[in-house]
Amino acid sequence: MSEVVVSADNLRKAFGTTKALDGLSLRIARGEKYGLLGPNGSGKTTLIRAILGLVAPDSGEVKVLGHGVPSPVVAARVGYMTQAAALYEDLSPRENLRFFAMLFGTPAGEIPTRIDEALELVGLGDRADSPVRTLSGGLRQRASLAAALVHRPELMLLDEPTVGMDPEVRRALWRHFDRLNTEGRTFVISTHVMDEAERCGRIGLLRAGRFLAEGSPRELKEQAGAASLEEAYLWFAERAEAAALGDPAGAAGKERR
Repeated sequence: MSEVVVSADNLRKAFGTTKALDGLSLRIARGEKYGLLGPNGSGKTTLIRAILGLVAPDSGEVKVLGHGVPSPVVAARVGYMTQAAALYEDLSPRENLRFFAMLFGTPAGEIPTRIDEALELVGLGDRADSPVRTLSGGLRQRASLAAALVHRPELMLLDEPTVGMDPEVRRALWRHFDRLNTEGRTFVISTHVMDEAERCGRIGLLRAGRFLAEGSPRELKEQAGAASLEEAYLWFAERAEAAALGDPAGAAGKERR
């Protein structure tokens, strides 16, 4: 059995009366490219932040790379890209990357090469020395992704990583993710974009802080009798809704099309 890189057991987290995570459990093995697919408010960001130790669950347990979180040992081995670019706006992308590379213990002699590599990947070479505050939203997202990649982490947690990026850059980034994945890097990627979810080896369909189902894109579509992931998601959501309303006949009716 492959090494488990991320484990979560019965996570619960509420913000007021809203249940962001509602008894969620998860296992992700080393080398997986795991997608979290669901609409806004389904719990994707809260789950990623709980994995990082940025949000403490009300109950349940999280372990990353064999350690409880938060942990400085884990932090140096994980890359995290937030939905909103978390950068110093008065610094340039190059200066931000240098700071983050040093923060995560990158050997000094490797930092210039790592920075150039990350900037080239996201297509920021010509704006590498402009203050971040002068960049457009899409360019800030690119710089944020470069900052998450610069220390070559074992585990990447990417929260809607391609929002605001043009199709050409999106394709280039996913090719890079695929290459890193074949080298053994592990990815957890939240998205609501169906074609991006199709590129993940395994997907968790999230709704209201719970998994509707888990499996490969092909397995989920076959189970739902659906031609697309969007149709499969709706099928699983309708089945869960019928069960929640105490309609076993309705839920059973969703077993086969």
